Amino acid sequence: MRKIILMATCIGLSACTSITTGTNQSLSVETTPKGAECKLTNDKGTWYVQDTPGSVTVHRSYSPLNVTCNKGNLAGLNSVASTTKGMAFGNIVFGGIIGAGVDVANGSAYDYPPTISVQLK
Repeated sequence: MRKIILMATCIGLSACTSITTGTNQSLSVETTPKGAECKLTNDKGTWYVQDTPGSVTVHRSYSPLNVTCNKGNLAGLNSVASTTKGMAFGNIVFGGIIGAGVDVANGSAYDYPPTISVQLK
């Protein structure tokens, strides 16, 4: 009987879904001067903004988001850290350790700043 209860609990916990807002995040990139092309990278992928200011959807991660921008002979770099969302801690309560672990592994527990600025020199 204990084995059946344990198996049902494990199956139930693994079926819990995240209460965070997903693995993707839309953000804006702005440069001084405007009109640059930018490449954004983290451990989950690479994304591009063709003309700043512009928006892009990236995959959330614990890793920093590195932004490199170019316009003619001008270039700039900014690296922004992610922050842990408050709901990630709530997921421990409502989704258990497994739910929180899933959010950490797939990146949905993290957020980048909504706007990233890069100074070109």
